[in-house]
Amino acid sequence: MSFVLVIPVIGAVALAVSTVFEKILLGKKKIDIKSYHVAAFLAVVIAMLPFIYFFWGVDSHVLSLANILILALIVVFSTIANILMFYSIKWEKIGNLEPAWVLEPLLTIIISLIFYFILGNELFKTDSKIFLPAIIAGAALFFSHIRKHHLNFNKYFMAAILSGVFFSLELTLSRLLLEFYTPLSFYFIRCILIFAISFLIFRPNLGKVPGKIKLWILGMGFLWVGYRVMVYYGYISLGIVFTTLMLMLGPIFVYIFAWKFLKEKLDWRNIAASAIIVGSVLYILLG
Repeated sequence: MSFVLVIPVIGAVALAVSTVFEKILLGKKKIDIKSYHVAAFLAVVIAMLPFIYFFWGVDSHVLSLANILILALIVVFSTIANILMFYSIKWEKIGNLEPAWVLEPLLTIIISLIFYFILGNELFKTDSKIFLPAIIAGAALFFSHIRKHHLNFNKYFMAAILSGVFFSLELTLSRLLLEFYTPLSFYFIRCILIFAISFLIFRPNLGKVPGKIKLWILGMGFLWVGYRVMVYYGYISLGIVFTTLMLMLGPIFVYIFAWKFLKEKLDWRNIAASAIIVGSVLYILLG
């Protein structure tokens, strides 16, 4: 397996670890959602500072009106998605939110296909050999979480669903701009804009956040950078659909980490879905 194929797998692991640690941090009473949101994006910006000099790259086309409007939509969608995600994580168990979160990869694949047919943009073109296994894996992941006693459409669950919708839109739109930025440059600009806007809106007193929690949030910032930069490299090198399929390995790691560190139980549906996802990835890699 080439390193390019390993990139989204590393991103999946980073996503799984960050999800578990976000639950631990947001579960603490000493930090509220707004403060965490602003602190998290500040941490991401700080985490990128040592690397941005070496990986900076921006094309002049980013200044076109269309690209500025796309970036604005990405910032708005991402801000909404993160607030909704933090809100749901703080007040609900990860296991109860998984059915909502696993819609995100399915939606990302479907939205990218819609973009291809509407825009006719080759950036979103996908071979049926990749598209069909990705849809099967995404459907298996989603239906593995559908249980009568488990689905509770409370406000936290609905927030998680909406978070996935906005993340899917943001990720798909991001592919349009990755032609003009290096992945790290794009993520840096995206995050510094979200931080600035969020700080102006929420006006949090970050000085009240305990020093130990600040260090943990900074560590989370490095995980976020690792995840997103890997995703963007995957989009450029492998395409949205195949990268999304590889990222579906993320829930497998979430299952393992939640079972290990949060003492949440696994069942046969999770194991079956994991097998289908791994099988879909192997089918494409070996086919």
